[in-house]
Amino acid sequence: MSQQNVQSEVLKVLAERHSVKEYQPGHKMPKEHLDQILLSAVQAPSAWNLQHWKFVVIEEQAYKEKLHPIAYGQKQIVESSVVIAVLGDLEANKNVEPVFGPLVAAGHMPKELKDSLAGQIEGAYQHPQVARDEAIRNASLAAMQLMIAAKAIGYDTCPMGGYDAVRFIKEFNIPERYVPVMLISVGLAATPARPSPRLALDQVTVSNTF
Repeated sequence: MSQQNVQSEVLKVLAERHSVKEYQPGHKMPKEHLDQILLSAVQAPSAWNLQHWKFVVIEEQAYKEKLHPIAYGQKQIVESSVVIAVLGDLEANKNVEPVFGPLVAAGHMPKELKDSLAGQIEGAYQHPQVARDEAIRNASLAAMQLMIAAKAIGYDTCPMGGYDAVRFIKEFNIPERYVPVMLISVGLAATPARPSPRLALDQVTVSNTF
């Protein structure tokens, strides 16, 4: 496939991704498809490459039923093939050693650089607001990549911010280290997605400065 065709396919997937709220109930997603979606998600960029995300993969119907009232009765929770809760890591600074250690051991990064980066990261993580901002920002990058990957292999998705985060944390035993960012339903659409209108570029862009 030529480079131009590859670019066209990517742009086509981006243009055709719309939120879907009606799914074919009872569809079981093959493990290889779920793994591909998640593997694509974790290729997302992240600050310092700390990979500030955790995914709770909710496949079993009993757990989707448990989540249903927490998500205010949204039917895509119980009808979709899987719901993925995207969490942001408030303690991503703890990933320094697993991320940078192998690079130093392989000779790809000087130990002095690793130590310098570790110092910068620890300094930043002294501020809870920085930790929270980075957790949400970087987990959101992974969430978007997850949805695009799902669309690329034939699934539709819907990101959801409408749920009781406090209750979700309690009933799904989410450790204090993580903050819920969003829920994403994934499945086979029962009805075609309805494209939503988008503001014109001149309404959402500014050249150089306000």
